[in-house]
Amino acid sequence: MSELKIIKPRQEDISGQPILRPLPSAKCRSVGPFVFFDHMLEHNYPAGKGMNINQHPHIGLSTLTYLFEGQLQHKDSIGSDQLVLAGDVSWMTAGKQIAHVERTPAALLKSGSNLHGLQVWLALPEINQLDEPSYRHHPAQALPRSDSMGVKICMIAGTGFCLESPVPVKSPTLYAEIRLVAGASLAIPSEHPERAIYLLEGEAQLGCHDLTARALTVLPEAEELTLLACTECHLVIIGGEPLGPRRINWNFVSTDSQLIDQARQAWMAQDWPRVPGETERIELPH
Repeated sequence: MSELKIIKPRQEDISGQPILRPLPSAKCRSVGPFVFFDHMLEHNYPAGKGMNINQHPHIGLSTLTYLFEGQLQHKDSIGSDQLVLAGDVSWMTAGKQIAHVERTPAALLKSGSNLHGLQVWLALPEINQLDEPSYRHHPAQALPRSDSMGVKICMIAGTGFCLESPVPVKSPTLYAEIRLVAGASLAIPSEHPERAIYLLEGEAQLGCHDLTARALTVLPEAEELTLLACTECHLVIIGGEPLGPRRINWNFVSTDSQLIDQARQAWMAQDWPRVPGETERIELPH
């Protein structure tokens, strides 16, 4: 087996929410369509506190929020207002421009809550970069699953392991949550040219290599590999067809630097669709 590429995440803090961010990095700019990967670490918010990401803009990407624990309220500039529960998929496609907020729901602000989950960005194919924005919510029960030989798989987005998610991805994509009991094994097929594993909890081996917990392990292309769980494990696999290089500037993703410059100017000038009922916004960093 070829050598594995290990991407250690950098630590961030977003409005009091601790984050681990392995993508993008200097060692790896993308995996398939995935250009951004945030692990929202387990965090307890006491009563009166919660995550609060005020309205901010996006272009040229889809965001996917998937929680293991807790709840978030999603609101955006096309009028969506959706409570997102653990196990749901919150799928927002920015296209030419959108703004949104994500925050702890009011009910949980009163009681206090725990939050743990992932948010990823998927670049759009060049032909879709100027599409109209859209939002889709997929409840947990709508996601396809398999449970066999000590391996539980939930297909969050895309296809793999004989499962297909209803999330309307724009290019070939693999995004699966996997739980294994100790001693279980899983063959990872090579149908997607780029793949990576993020081990959330547990100890596992890929061939003769130990997986690093809470780091992104990029797999060699065109190789079918076997994952062995040494202990009970929780992980996600991402991947898909590469889309080519993307420019990323703050919350903007594009193949065209001019589109990013236009988006920056429009947000600074407040010439941007607003989230209904919202006044607070995150300003463009200098």
